[in-house]
Amino acid sequence: MNGNQFGRLFRVTTYGESHGPAMGVTVSGVPAGLELTEEDVQRELDRRKPGQSMITTSRGEPDAVVINSGVQDGYTTGTPVGMVVQNKDARSGKYEPFVTAPRPSHGDFTYSAKFGTRNWGGGGRSSARETVNWVAAGAIAKKINERLGVEVKAHVNQIDDIVAPDVSFEEMVEHTEENPVRCAHPETAEEMRERIDQYQQEGDSIGGSIYFETRGVPRGLGAPRFDSFPARLGQLMMAIPATTAFEFGLGRAAREVAGIDRNEDWEFSEEGDPVPVGNDHGGIQGGITTGEPIYGEVTWHAPTSIPKEQTTVDWETREEKRIQVVGRHDPVLPPRAVPVVEAMLHCTILDFMLLAGRVNPDRLDDRPGEYDTDYHPSSPQNDPADAATRAEPTDE
Repeated sequence: MNGNQFGRLFRVTTYGESHGPAMGVTVSGVPAGLELTEEDVQRELDRRKPGQSMITTSRGEPDAVVINSGVQDGYTTGTPVGMVVQNKDARSGKYEPFVTAPRPSHGDFTYSAKFGTRNWGGGGRSSARETVNWVAAGAIAKKINERLGVEVKAHVNQIDDIVAPDVSFEEMVEHTEENPVRCAHPETAEEMRERIDQYQQEGDSIGGSIYFETRGVPRGLGAPRFDSFPARLGQLMMAIPATTAFEFGLGRAAREVAGIDRNEDWEFSEEGDPVPVGNDHGGIQGGITTGEPIYGEVTWHAPTSIPKEQTTVDWETREEKRIQVVGRHDPVLPPRAVPVVEAMLHCTILDFMLLAGRVNPDRLDDRPGEYDTDYHPSSPQNDPADAATRAEPTDE
């Protein structure tokens, strides 16, 4: 199976199935000298983990991360950072009826058709549980980006037909984490919560979208065509399970805007640099960042695991069956996907910063050739008396 890796210099490789022993990720390209602890990563994982509220799955996963390589004495060493999250609350029995009777609109049949087999517990590799790995990698990218003055924030801006009014970046920072819907407009968040409860009580689910925005991304990131900034970002956003659309700037609305209205004149900034008048382009022109805020939206369809009766066929028994997908599932996805979207943004931005030479890929202190650093381990001053080897100072 290919497709388990993304990034060029900041490269993320993942493994694990929903009901397997563990989820794991290896992050290559992390420069040396970054102060990094498991708590730094855990803080982001806690925002994604299940069981946060009544509108998320009740699966009881602590999502406790263990860093098992690439960090020494609290600092990254420049070698790959390996992280593991154990699966603690998998209950595969509820999925046994669907081993040869695929659930409607899931990846069950397509996985079996492609590989001739599949890990059927909890959806296996196709489960959104895999995003725990992405958020762990994003936590590392976030720490580096914040050192560079880059900020990323997202919030749920629509559930069903309930749309939040536009909010500022500052309002997203202040209010997104205040409610279980993760909508930065408190009044709309309450409406959304009531609508989600309604679908949940009916044994159904509903879709929605997330608005994202950045601050501090420098101009000049990205390359034309296939390595353009939006092409790479869109690939990662569309890799998030259940996404159906990605857009930036005016997005879909651009089809209704005349060229003279969308085009933005140029003027000089206070520093004397050319800057566009307006930002309908969403911080990207010609596939390359302009230095203006990057903003856009990602859309999710309704979760496919619902307890309402549906019809499937069992290819082993040749029977048509009426089934109910009983288990612990989210009635809506965007609230838990906010940290996933932010992680994908951070990973994309950092990868392009490394590719553009804005960050030294070897070390964050940008002191090539210097070996006596604050984060280098110190030699023990006194060897134990029973040490197998020892080094004694020579007499001059």
